[in-house]
Amino acid sequence: MDFKTDFKPLTVQPQEIEGKSFEMITEELGEHPFTAEQYPVVQRVIHASADFELGRSMVFHPKAIEAGVAAIRAGQQVVADVQMIQAGLSKDRIRQFGGDVHVYISDPDVMEEAKRLNTTRAIISMRKAIQAGEGGIYAIGNAPTALLELIRLVKEGAAKPGLVIGMPVGFVSAAESKDELRKLDIPFITNIGRKGGSTIVVAALNAISLMAVR
Repeated sequence: MDFKTDFKPLTVQPQEIEGKSFEMITEELGEHPFTAEQYPVVQRVIHASADFELGRSMVFHPKAIEAGVAAIRAGQQVVADVQMIQAGLSKDRIRQFGGDVHVYISDPDVMEEAKRLNTTRAIISMRKAIQAGEGGIYAIGNAPTALLELIRLVKEGAAKPGLVIGMPVGFVSAAESKDELRKLDIPFITNIGRKGGSTIVVAALNAISLMAVR
């Protein structure tokens, strides 16, 4: 294929592009503190963001990968804070075990309750999500208030997630919410600082779902 540019791509084959990208990431990242189980998550996060600083800033609870794989294989539900995560996930790998991906932030009852209480829909969506039961995966990449509310519910014993992937991006409360998550003694995946986002959470969860099917 001729792009009629001075630059010629190394390949246009999708699998070769991904494989070459992973090779470049491994070479450029060099030595790192991540375990063999954690590294595929870090690798896909870097692949999705082209941000090595973000990759190096990731923090894992010791049981995070094990808990995430077990939750998917047990057919536990995934709760996301925004539809962008739902759209980006490879849902077939989750559904083959009986799980699915749920987002409550735009539900009419959530919107109405948030307006009544003069609070964020993200907060109310977490309160609704925990009613579905315990053991699920919570994937939060956009709303720090969702993560902070989930943390509050965990501390009060109202929420018992199997895994929390909490990497909201932003300036107001984003870094602080992740600091609070790291204090919990539950399986989590997060990062240090303001960086993050829905695409990063999608990359992390897709990596875990790949492990679940292998």
